[in-house]
Amino acid sequence: MDLEKYFEGVKGTGVLSTADSEGRVDAAIYAKPHIMDKETVAFIMADRLTHHNLQSNDHAAYLFREEGQGYKGIRLFLTKLREEKDTDLLYSIRSKRYPGEKEEGKPRFLVFFKVDKTLPLIGPGRDPEKE
Repeated sequence: MDLEKYFEGVKGTGVLSTADSEGRVDAAIYAKPHIMDKETVAFIMADRLTHHNLQSNDHAAYLFREEGQGYKGIRLFLTKLREEKDTDLLYSIRSKRYPGEKEEGKPRFLVFFKVDKTLPLIGPGRDPEKE
């Protein structure tokens, strides 16, 4: 799936889910991912629970539900690759969506993920009983 093309013209709500090393799950509202290349996306994060969880568990899932009736959208299964703190790249990317906004004194992280799998919001997924 061409994620850049998909996210370019669609509106909706995204949820990024993570878990800590003990398996305690968190879900948070997140904007559309920043598409870095065909296999890599990035999210800008504050130093909160989602970011904390990713320090001990590299796996995450992003669910995006398109605006409108019904349940249209996608799910991305992700593995963290790396992160940057308060870099020029982060603020360059951020200024495209939020021009003029810069919060002083609050660290921001640009977290890069490999897209392991893409599935529709509703539809076929992994069936453990058939494996």
